[in-house]
Amino acid sequence: MNIHSVEAIAIDIPLKRNFGGATYSVLKRSTVITRIRTAEGLASEVYNGDNREHGPVIARLIEDELAPRLKGMSIFDAARAWDTMFALTHASRDRKTLIEAISCVDCALWDLAGKVQNKSVAALLGGGRDVLPIISIGGYYMAGKTLADIGREMESYREAGMAGCKFKVGGLSPEEDATRVEAARNAAGPDYILCVDANRGWSVEEAIRFARLVEPLDITWFEEPCHWYDDAAMMARVREATRVPVTAGQCEMTSHGVRRLVEAKAVDFVNYDASEGGGVTDWRRAAAICAAAGVKMAHHEEPQIAGHLLAGIPHGTYVECFADPERDPVWQSLWANRPAVKDGTFEVPGAPGFGIELDWKLVERYRVA
Repeated sequence: MNIHSVEAIAIDIPLKRNFGGATYSVLKRSTVITRIRTAEGLASEVYNGDNREHGPVIARLIEDELAPRLKGMSIFDAARAWDTMFALTHASRDRKTLIEAISCVDCALWDLAGKVQNKSVAALLGGGRDVLPIISIGGYYMAGKTLADIGREMESYREAGMAGCKFKVGGLSPEEDATRVEAARNAAGPDYILCVDANRGWSVEEAIRFARLVEPLDITWFEEPCHWYDDAAMMARVREATRVPVTAGQCEMTSHGVRRLVEAKAVDFVNYDASEGGGVTDWRRAAAICAAAGVKMAHHEEPQIAGHLLAGIPHGTYVECFADPERDPVWQSLWANRPAVKDGTFEVPGAPGFGIELDWKLVERYRVA
């Protein structure tokens, strides 16, 4: 069964307010839907990316540059397809955007392979779990937000069925952010998973100061504590100076970057993102590197992809989502058959492929390319 055609659709959904972290703003929910079809009429249905403002560029790359090279190739030959696409990165160009386009196509191929074999992607990866713990990303900086508001936010996530929260820090001083995290812990209770994410917002010294302040609060991980330019070396220093586990990987483009983090002894968890890196094919390589080093795997956002990947390996941890309905209308509405969250768990779809069904009326409403 071979690739007959490839269609890519970019989606932009405006948000009602800015969901920003320490180093960025989020004003719309953007993603790319990739549909690979076979001559027999089988089609993938998968979307990738959370904040892809350059979605139309990715869609054009998929249809104009990648699709012609893949037409006629077997849908079961994801590794050869990946190598064919990745060879385009050797030339001088915008590699990050190209790799994001590659990830869309690669995930679509895995979706098709699962559909033909009547297996979920998690099953194709050899996974034995069908339920995973799920946490919400939150703690965003908002004008006028108080410590009491943070407490109410944590309560709302509990009511939404979440097992925990990944809380934004790094935008204030270590002392101010530690006070915010303490408010979150006090409201959520001792049994709640509480991670913190600085989005590369601090120096080594600031990150260590913050980590020592929050050590008594039972923090599951401290994500991307240090500035981007020498992050592996700096995170290794933070990890050595504190008991709080360190997480990174979402900004890496390939499994080679993940290997760099592991070799630097910079991380306890890796949250390599299959939608930002090279899709399922390269995420498996990163997971294998981490397994050999005793490093646990997480995944940056993307529950529709991450659930299958984390369930497909023994060292997978938490699925992440946005429980706030205003932050992720794709999670709330566009993913038409999304499993319900219950008692802190997310049921990994057992349907063939990724098991995603989209609301195509909403797709047509918000498509930009």
